[in-house]
Amino acid sequence: MAFDEQEAIGDFWLARVRGEYFPPEWFDRLTLDEAYRIQLGIIARRCASGEKQIGWKVGLTAEPIQQQFGFHEPVFGCILDHRASGHVFRRDELIRPGFEPELCLRVNQDLSGEISMLTARNAIDRVYPSLEIIETRGDLSAQIAVAMADNAQQKTIILGNSVPLDGLGLHGIEATIQINGKTVATGRGGAVLGNPINSVIWLARKLAEFGRSIRAGDLIMSGSFTRQFPIEPGDRVHADFKGVGDVQTAMLA
Repeated sequence: MAFDEQEAIGDFWLARVRGEYFPPEWFDRLTLDEAYRIQLGIIARRCASGEKQIGWKVGLTAEPIQQQFGFHEPVFGCILDHRASGHVFRRDELIRPGFEPELCLRVNQDLSGEISMLTARNAIDRVYPSLEIIETRGDLSAQIAVAMADNAQQKTIILGNSVPLDGLGLHGIEATIQINGKTVATGRGGAVLGNPINSVIWLARKLAEFGRSIRAGDLIMSGSFTRQFPIEPGDRVHADFKGVGDVQTAMLA
């Protein structure tokens, strides 16, 4: 059966309204390109309903998280919400939540298609220590395309205080991740496609395939330094990015 984009967007939208994010009737039926078109269509409907897209996420950029989910190329999703460092979630606020420690990059000019490292770097003006908060609304490993249609697990992002990009070498930034005061992982910016700025380059090229582009003012979550970790009730999460700053969040017990 030929793919009908509008019909698929309608099906996913109705499923979402009833709280079903991985509609089983679409299992094993979608290509990744089709899934991205559904994602963008759902985001358009959400924005028409009053939400606002503030940027993009690039995911599955580091080897540990690629191995975790068995998928070995970057993916993208849309960001429609952010919270300040220190935000505390209610235990019933999220669906099987987790987090990824990342650098969030703010872009101050439009970017589209093939761009160079120099162009991408010159377009980035601020760097935030950040956490992506994800929801496990279905089995990403088993249904990667459906997961992309469902906006790549995205829920919100937590932002620390930003610093100018200036002379920062993002590939060498070291991150230490703690849960409840215990170090659970460390990572370096080079794990993210060799340099988090490469995520901006990849995104500009990928979005052009769908007639989209990065806009001035967009926030770009560049990808996790480590594997993804779950958040349990009572957890306190802290990520320190040496030379950039720290960010934290928690969930009520």
